[in-house]
Amino acid sequence: MTEKFSWDGVLVEQAADSLADGKMIVSPTKVGYIIMASNEEGLKRKFDAKQRKLNKPAVVLCGSMEQLKELAELNEEVESFYQLHWDQDILMGCIVPWRKEALEQLDPNVRQLVTDPRNTSCFVIKFGKPSEQIVAHNWERGMLTFASSANPSGKGNRGQVEYIGDRIEAAADLIIEANDFVSSIQPDKTVETRYEQGVMVSMVDADGTLVPEQKNQRSITPAPVLIRKGLDIDSILINLSSSFQSWDYRHGEYY
Repeated sequence: MTEKFSWDGVLVEQAADSLADGKMIVSPTKVGYIIMASNEEGLKRKFDAKQRKLNKPAVVLCGSMEQLKELAELNEEVESFYQLHWDQDILMGCIVPWRKEALEQLDPNVRQLVTDPRNTSCFVIKFGKPSEQIVAHNWERGMLTFASSANPSGKGNRGQVEYIGDRIEAAADLIIEANDFVSSIQPDKTVETRYEQGVMVSMVDADGTLVPEQKNQRSITPAPVLIRKGLDIDSILINLSSSFQSWDYRHGEYY
């Protein structure tokens, strides 16, 4: 029987404990609901519940800048770009390589489900308090948390827990409901017009190597590429322009 909880502003400890036990949960973010898992068992259940191919890796959720810097390979400019969005409380994810030490410590079976063939992943920050609390809490216990949207592939959940789909609802061990929180992020939008995903920026070249620092010079390539539009796209475009002299926009290229 799936446990259900309403988020009341504080950590849902049962959800954090469920992930620690290898289970799969559904939790709210700024752009809707996500499936969260922390190990091979939970990740495989996630892929099965979504009926999604294993070659579409889960994203890595980071509950602090310290966690991000411990897991991901960053240069000063990419780290500053992340920090800018952290300080502005803007949901944003970048495709970057794993740090060699962190990748070596990752369970090989988990690695196959959260990295692409280049050993890169999308590391996401500021995805919303209900889920951030869980990720930060479990990171303090030495656990990573991975995620995908909580809806059948290609379909949105409209930011409402009622639309995650029967298959995902049945597969989840625990569901956190916070429709009011999700709707509060885009109060001027309807379920038809709201963004249901966050912006994603690739910070690697075709081989998965981190883009070079530009040091305020022009026409440096390879450069950052915005590969998915979403919530706060306007602010992120401004931040890209203020952070890098050269960058590109190619929606969907990573996929």
